[in-house]
Amino acid sequence: MKYPKNGSAFRCPRISDRSNRGKPSSLRLPLPVREIAHVNYVFDFGWLAQYYPVFLKGIAITIELTVVGGVIGVGFGIFCAWVRALGPPWMRPPVVAYVELIRNTPFMVQLFFIFFGLPALGLRMGELQAANLAMIINLGAYSCEIVRAGIEATPKGQFEAGSALAMRPLQVFRHIIIFPALQRIWPALSSQFVIVMLGSAVVSQIAAEDVTFAANFIQSRTFRAFEAYFVSTAIYLLLSILLRKGLDLVGSFIFPSASVESR
Repeated sequence: MKYPKNGSAFRCPRISDRSNRGKPSSLRLPLPVREIAHVNYVFDFGWLAQYYPVFLKGIAITIELTVVGGVIGVGFGIFCAWVRALGPPWMRPPVVAYVELIRNTPFMVQLFFIFFGLPALGLRMGELQAANLAMIINLGAYSCEIVRAGIEATPKGQFEAGSALAMRPLQVFRHIIIFPALQRIWPALSSQFVIVMLGSAVVSQIAAEDVTFAANFIQSRTFRAFEAYFVSTAIYLLLSILLRKGLDLVGSFIFPSASVESR
């Protein structure tokens, strides 16, 4: 097949009908008017009576993750804060590396590394164990910096008073430093507790059956996504308020000399 050199074979043919000149062409007809359909969404919470046990289980799992991760994580954070502020010099570089690594990486990446990465090294664990471990490690790093700020705000005279009483550095930290330091940073530590509780929604990505997992499960069965996530949002809001009030009560019990204000 021979192609013309001037490229006329590749030109779009001109459609012309001299006999229909002056008449409206069918190609130039205006587009049909589109009608806008108004959709009236009907809210339906009738499924709640059937699936409320799923939400109750999710609430229990979320509370478990918050309590276990919070108590152990804060304890680990206090130890790391002692190492960074008053501990032996040879222990500080590993703690600094741990804190910077955790505080500068996403929580989801840490969770996936624990749940999917550690089994490659032969360390297998369930989804709840992996979620608890991830929350402990994450909260430990953040609480370390919060507690360290309280320790460094302690007047030097208290350290000197402990030394004058022939107390060891660990005894000074335990009996003189730690409680005033916690009293100073308790509002910030309470806020970090709430943040960690809200961040626990990520654990649904590894099939931990928390509140977010319950909402995903229900909307996949009922196709009522708006209602399912509306209920889960209300649950998280209620849990946050209750956790804040509970931490305020704990703070007023531990530090009766000063009132702990909630934010």
